[in-house]
Amino acid sequence: MRRIANIGRLPAWAVLAVALVLTLFPFYWMVRTALTPAADLYTDSGALFPRHPTTVNFLRILGLTSQEEARAAGGSGARIDFARYLLNSVVYTGLIATAQTFFCAMAGYAFARLRFPGRELVFGVVIAALLVPPIFTLLPNFVLVKNLGLVGTFAGMVAPTLLMTPFAVFFLRQFFLSIPRDVEEAARLDGNGPWGVFWRIVLPMSRGPLITIGLTTTVWAWKDYLWPLLVGREEQTRVLTVALGVFLQQSPNTRPDWTGLMAGSTLSVLPVLLLLIFLGRRLVQSLNFSGIK
Repeated sequence: MRRIANIGRLPAWAVLAVALVLTLFPFYWMVRTALTPAADLYTDSGALFPRHPTTVNFLRILGLTSQEEARAAGGSGARIDFARYLLNSVVYTGLIATAQTFFCAMAGYAFARLRFPGRELVFGVVIAALLVPPIFTLLPNFVLVKNLGLVGTFAGMVAPTLLMTPFAVFFLRQFFLSIPRDVEEAARLDGNGPWGVFWRIVLPMSRGPLITIGLTTTVWAWKDYLWPLLVGREEQTRVLTVALGVFLQQSPNTRPDWTGLMAGSTLSVLPVLLLLIFLGRRLVQSLNFSGIK
């Protein structure tokens, strides 16, 4: 019976393997293009592996080559201040992920446990915001940020999403509702008020959901392009996604610098990938500790 059960799992494993290959293949092709010399990009465009792998494209993006060396390697001579834009992306993403996770946790706990007039109505309005496409709020947010004089600042870049997102509030509220009230009542008997219960009891028990929201928010903010392009176009606030777009625009129209762009894209993906690998294990451990299935 066990052998029959194992054989029955083979189609599921096959489907999973195909889905995994389809998911990872674009990332592999990006790395493969980044390791390909510009001269081989069009002659061996269909090769699965680069014939003459090189790291010169990464050196060009990091500014470790001169313009003459970059042009000799097939590049356009365009350069970006990768370290500066990486720092800008870290600041932009870190502010949004940290603040949004914390404030959404506060809002979710308030909707789950606190009693106040109009709670259900306000929560309904928050949920209804899920039906509004983000593109509809883009122009009003830009006008507001411009009128406040925050264009070209990190404050203006993070303002629209700093406090909350409807999905995160809903997700955390549903988890807080599953926490036994007896735990909170015991904390109150020990002299903790609402803030003490939330900070000392609820948050430590919610590591799994908080890491989940933090990870999804980090990935979303890291790859965001349109809003940072509108508000953070200046050098001091330009993030990596916008910088890579500027790098591509600096290339000749007849021959875009695809190898350099793929090298920059690979380097920009690595921080988030490492974060997912590190926190993914912590997420599984936290969910197992919390008893979430």
